[in-house]
Amino acid sequence: MVRKRQEGGEPVPEIREVAFSAPAGRPAGVEVLTLAELRARADACQLATPHRPGFHHLLLLDRGRLAHSVDFREHVMAPGDLLWSRPGQVQHFGDLTGAEGRLVLFEAGFLDPATAAAARIEDWYGPPVRHPEGAAARGVAEALRQLHTEFGALGGLPLEIHLDVLRHLLAVLVLRAAHPGGAAGGERDGACAASATYLRFRDAVERGFTRSRRVADYARSLGYAPRTLSRATEAAAGVGAKEFIDRRVVLEAKRLLAHGDQSAARIADRLGFADATNFSKFFQRQTGTTPIAFRVAVRGGAG
Repeated sequence: MVRKRQEGGEPVPEIREVAFSAPAGRPAGVEVLTLAELRARADACQLATPHRPGFHHLLLLDRGRLAHSVDFREHVMAPGDLLWSRPGQVQHFGDLTGAEGRLVLFEAGFLDPATAAAARIEDWYGPPVRHPEGAAARGVAEALRQLHTEFGALGGLPLEIHLDVLRHLLAVLVLRAAHPGGAAGGERDGACAASATYLRFRDAVERGFTRSRRVADYARSLGYAPRTLSRATEAAAGVGAKEFIDRRVVLEAKRLLAHGDQSAARIADRLGFADATNFSKFFQRQTGTTPIAFRVAVRGGAG
């Protein structure tokens, strides 16, 4: 699906947003498929074009290598690597030829709330790629194998029971994926050390970054002192609260610049800036380049 907005009476293309669509005759909310099946049914050009799915991707690579970009960072996956991209993140696949593995697509609401919280499925700031090792790797692979087997066994159980089994098996998989052990791609696993204060702040920023970039505003709405938010965010994410907010704004600006044709003025308005000049100054201060130069560079690189 391609969403469009009107600007000056003209349609303005945005990042292609993709909604979850269950295959015919399959239960809604979750799907398990191999990369071979994905290659057979999906348009390679569509997969290689940046898009923003509204559902989770959980991919375990078995053989070959695969490049996969998540929010402007390319990850080259090797066998045993586990990718988890969340709803709203902009992603695209590299060449799928020769890569083999299994992919789970699921909507956040398919899991029960307790599992979703324990697995931190809303943690968009965790590392997208990990490499579980030893017993952790075997646990992830076995959980995925069982889920895949059950997904293909439609008809063996009443539909509601089949859905419950899928839900429980997916719960095992996401809990293991959230705590895989091994290396985390050189990044800090902020979620592991996150306090309740940080989690509340992170979610508030996700809801409100287009309206406010002031730490004081979030502190007041959440009932904390600004320094409390900064300490919690520093401990969990490695940056202060203000830097955390600014990085989220920059990320969304990059998404809009790279994958749409909206003017700097329109993007400034969407992100809560008074005008394009203020937005450009902010973007250049944070990234070292202007919005237009970034757009030219990233599109030139893609070409």
